[in-house]
Amino acid sequence: MNACVSCARRSICNEAMAFRSSSLVALIFLVALAVSAGTCSAARPEPYGGKNLNFIRSSCGATQYPSLCFSSLSAYASTIQRSPVQLAQAALSVSLTGARTTAATITKLLKGSGAGVGAREAEAMNDCLENMGNSVEELRDSLKEMGHLKGKDLRLRVNDMQTWVSSALTDENTCMEGLPTTASMKVGVRGTIRGEIVKAVQLTSNALSLINGLSGV
Repeated sequence: MNACVSCARRSICNEAMAFRSSSLVALIFLVALAVSAGTCSAARPEPYGGKNLNFIRSSCGATQYPSLCFSSLSAYASTIQRSPVQLAQAALSVSLTGARTTAATITKLLKGSGAGVGAREAEAMNDCLENMGNSVEELRDSLKEMGHLKGKDLRLRVNDMQTWVSSALTDENTCMEGLPTTASMKVGVRGTIRGEIVKAVQLTSNALSLINGLSGV
């Protein structure tokens, strides 16, 4: 009789321990699941209405090409956050990349065989290339100056950047205006170059607008 009671007690104890163990495992699983969900949530990209993106969208509204402004800068939202200085710096960097890309395209077409240009058109394209080279230097100088926007010289440095970026914009427009229009130049070649220059001009124009906004910072 006692042996049976003891056996029954052991069975109950074993079941209780098994229940506690399964409950502990379930609890650990739920905690791990919650942590995992939190990590995934943190890794998600900023939603369309995120504060950083809204700041970029609102700031780009003051530029001449707001759609291009937002599409070219939204990828840098986590870096820009809601800083007008970081926004202008990103715009300058994008503009510099555009100017370099345009110069590289013109160089490639000039060096390539069968570019479809005569001597006069090649000379005009070389002039255009020189203009784009000047633009690259001016944008690069502006980007360097951006790293020193502190202290009492801030307004002076902003004025310097405005001068350089304005000059870069003038150089790019001069390049576009001097593009050959004669029939001796292949339409596809001219279209390729013009497309690159137009985008470079628009990016630089946007950068200038955002830099102008730093005057009141």
